[in-house]
Amino acid sequence: NQMIQDEFNRLIDDYCHSNHRRKIERITKAFNFANQAHKGVRRRSGEPYIMHPLAVARIVCNEMGLGSTSICCALLHDVVEDTEVQLDEIAQEFGTEVANVVDGLTKIAGLSEKGESLQLENYMKLLSAMDSDVRVVYVKLADRLHNMRTLESMPDDKKRKITSETNFIYAPLAERLGLYSIRDDLLDLCLLHERPEQYRSIEEKLSQSGKANEERIRELSQPIAKYLKQYGLVPQITSRAKAISSIYRKMEKKHIPFEEVYDVM
Repeated sequence: NQMIQDEFNRLIDDYCHSNHRRKIERITKAFNFANQAHKGVRRRSGEPYIMHPLAVARIVCNEMGLGSTSICCALLHDVVEDTEVQLDEIAQEFGTEVANVVDGLTKIAGLSEKGESLQLENYMKLLSAMDSDVRVVYVKLADRLHNMRTLESMPDDKKRKITSETNFIYAPLAERLGLYSIRDDLLDLCLLHERPEQYRSIEEKLSQSGKANEERIRELSQPIAKYLKQYGLVPQITSRAKAISSIYRKMEKKHIPFEEVYDVM
């Protein structure tokens, strides 16, 4: 119970540091409703099931920048599919807007079927869900991202199926929506589970070259910052490392070692 409460507190803290209107009571109500509905149920990893909706809600809030409606939908996204709660109860408690998103999520929940034709059919379901409310797809992407982050507890055949789906459906969809960091995370996690040795090798080399790259970025950015400040502008200069999956694809495509990938930063 303390672990659940701590995670919920982190969600509220995340939300309070966002630019959205403060609807903490609404989010708290959705959490209490979902927590009661999933009471006593555990994930394959052994943790209480409610920890998954909480994690999805934090992704929706922190990594997608969405507001209270989407957070509520994330907290409630598995309630109709996995418990005795009916959709009309969601509508009665949280309104038709939340109920419609939860309904869309319930309808596309069966995305673990075998076969490319069924994957394509489910991809079309995701696209059609965007017509009613694009938040259906956003929450579904957050759901898949957390599932990929916790894939270790799944059997190998399930891992392969989920990873294939993620490559074929979710990562391209995240790219279409402009969610590039989500796309990169999904593809990195796919590589981690498909080719763990290659992933770990690139990860280690990135770590070894990290400080040198950061110093080089600092040296390059200093004259830019100095120039802008002459005109009364205070710049914020950031850098990022190329995604591990992107580095791997470049190495494979060009048949080159890590050391010859020159756009790592």
